[in-house]
Amino acid sequence: MAELVFFSGTMDSGKSTLALQMEHNHTARGKGGLIFTKHDRAGTAVVSSRLGLSRAAIEVTDELDFWDTVVASVTGGRRVDFLICDEAQFYTPRQIEQLARIVDEMGIDVFAFGIMSDFRTVLFPGSRRLVELADRIQVLQVEALCWCGARATHNARVVDGNMVIEGDQVVVGDTDHGRAGVVEYEVLCRRHYMRRMTAYAARAAALSPDVLPFDLAQDGGRPE
Repeated sequence: MAELVFFSGTMDSGKSTLALQMEHNHTARGKGGLIFTKHDRAGTAVVSSRLGLSRAAIEVTDELDFWDTVVASVTGGRRVDFLICDEAQFYTPRQIEQLARIVDEMGIDVFAFGIMSDFRTVLFPGSRRLVELADRIQVLQVEALCWCGARATHNARVVDGNMVIEGDQVVVGDTDHGRAGVVEYEVLCRRHYMRRMTAYAARAAALSPDVLPFDLAQDGGRPE
């Protein structure tokens, strides 16, 4: 039976790479499919990975109706056995419901890939609806790492070098340089996310003459 599967992980966990690999594997077995994306860092209508792979895709707007799009493709003579839906966290809840309907009523597999929560640790609406409706939720096995080496679990937004916890939910990193300044993202473990300690902040603290070595700070000792 067809399934709605949600592949989730932080940034740098290989979501887009896996999406492209799955599309390749299914196509190589003679299956046909459609690829969708939204707000990809490389631009409009493209799925790209940080490894340099990319593939043309259908850009998802808030007005796009997945059901109508798939029906139009099938009635137009195109074979559709599966859908690859990258950056699914940005889809509307209604669009997620449309994907579930495609699985149930058309028997088409839907493989959705996305981040679970935003830079404020709040679930994206699309991701929340996927958690509620998906047949399976699969956490990616490739673990992203915090600067300290621990497993990264949170996505931090960095504006002009400073971590922020307020602002619009959707701001594409490395491309939006307007009023918000230079926007980047960094993955952190929970401990350093809660401390607002990015890699840049950690380096700055290590170079500060006011910061004692960790062993002295913990032991309450004084340097000789």
